[in-house]
Amino acid sequence: QVQLVETGGGLVQAGGSLRLSCAASGRTLSGFVMGWFRQAPGKEREFVAQINRFGGGTSYADSVKGRFTISRDNAKNTVYLQMNSLKPEDTAVYYCNTNPPQIAAIPWGKGTLVTVSS
Repeated sequence: QVQLVETGGGLVQAGGSLRLSCAASGRTLSGFVMGWFRQAPGKEREFVAQINRFGGGTSYADSVKGRFTISRDNAKNTVYLQMNSLKPEDTAVYYCNTNPPQIAAIPWGKGTLVTVSS
């Protein structure tokens, strides 16, 4: 069974930074495009960023472009999200998965909560 574990969330003031990690067990992620997603209270889960299999190509939601950076270390089977210049509207539970998500094969993890105070 594949398991995704997201860590690194927390409470931070606006303008601060956090680095999220997503570690996988049970299956290598190196063959997949990986993404970060987030779900704010009362809202649908939304796309944040993605990275191609070898890390050379990335794309971002307009709302985070220029502030967030996605990266991956295939040797560690881990994907990262560096978040800078955080805003209160970035408050959400952050998840990783393949992009598009393949829930049947790779279930969502529990996510990691990011709270940005104004």
